[in-house]
Amino acid sequence: MTTTEPWLTRDEQTAWRAWRDMQQQLDSHLGRTLAAGSDLSMADFGVLVVLTDVPDGRTRAYELGRALQWEKSRLSHHLTRMEKRGLVRRENCPSDARGAYVVLTDAGRKAIEAAAPAHVAEVRRLVFDVLTPEQVQAMRTIAELVLSRLDPDAGCDR
Repeated sequence: MTTTEPWLTRDEQTAWRAWRDMQQQLDSHLGRTLAAGSDLSMADFGVLVVLTDVPDGRTRAYELGRALQWEKSRLSHHLTRMEKRGLVRRENCPSDARGAYVVLTDAGRKAIEAAAPAHVAEVRRLVFDVLTPEQVQAMRTIAELVLSRLDPDAGCDR
């Protein structure tokens, strides 16, 4: 195989694979523990987090999709399932007949408020309890650097 790009060094490859394994196992574990302690999936939780972070618990559907990095069809199907469970509702946008708002319902707010404490405790137990403050800062710095490469126009408001 001929390439102009160098392969990852042994240390880079080991670090990259450890990062990927950690991410996959952490996502899987957090999804299982969230589902076991609530009626929410990680996808539900992600939608609800975005809605609790915006004024009035409402945002345009396209903005929600962009925040979650979801395709339009995935967002639409998932919101339909969440609507059936009463967690969100969609409202037409009066200024744009093609657009819609996604709105957090009282049931959705109660669901995330009930699920969040255990979820946060598990994130703290698995991640932050084993890191020093310097490692937490390094983790943030690394994440922000990589995110800036993925979307250089987004800026970092974290």
